[in-house]
Amino acid sequence: MSDLPFLRCENLQKWYGGVHALKDVTLEFGRGAEVVGLLGDNGAGKSTLIKILSGAHRPDTGRILIDGAPARIRSPRDSMNLGIETIYQYTAMAPQMSIARNIFIGREPTRFNWLGPLGLLDRKMMNRVALQALRDVDLHLRSADTPVEELSGGERQGVAIARAMHFRSKMLILDEPTNHLSLKETTKVLDYVAALRTQGVSSIFISHNLHHIYPIADRMIVMARGAVVAELNRGDLSIEEVARLIV
Repeated sequence: MSDLPFLRCENLQKWYGGVHALKDVTLEFGRGAEVVGLLGDNGAGKSTLIKILSGAHRPDTGRILIDGAPARIRSPRDSMNLGIETIYQYTAMAPQMSIARNIFIGREPTRFNWLGPLGLLDRKMMNRVALQALRDVDLHLRSADTPVEELSGGERQGVAIARAMHFRSKMLILDEPTNHLSLKETTKVLDYVAALRTQGVSSIFISHNLHHIYPIADRMIVMARGAVVAELNRGDLSIEEVARLIV
């Protein structure tokens, strides 16, 4: 396996009008078995960085390398094709559609492929694979035909993680995945994230709640006013000391 990091940002800068949202950010993210907590108050630059990595925005200067090679991330599809999947706080799902359809959305398998775009969805296969993908993240639901709108917030996050895992994402970016969840659901989502290590998937966990990140993060990056102000391993500082860095 290569010693190169999976993803490296070099000197990323971003302006929105007169606002310097990202200031010369250089970071590395390893390959597999690492949970990185991305911390910072509002306006710290976290969202801007994530939007660049996910292909929603482009940096004004700087570059991104994947496996040591310069990468062109000009759209969310480019990011996904490189193995980066972003799960937002309000996960982009079709609430009226089934769990299986949401897992395969945009990647639906079909039968009678010789009919081209008129081929039929292979619903039986989709349901079978969807249930297995859910079990792989320890989410046990009765039917893959259940509409997503009937799921709790934590279950929706589990479906999103299962989708990313099934399509072999190399890195998951989770943007405030525990926001507005109950304590029980938050614990379950944190279990999902911790389980990614065992499957060799690296993750970036963004949250304003340090108490959610600290127990599961191997490494933490603290941002403020668009710049990286600290990089540390979990054991380097106590949770109270990390909190003081954020403020």
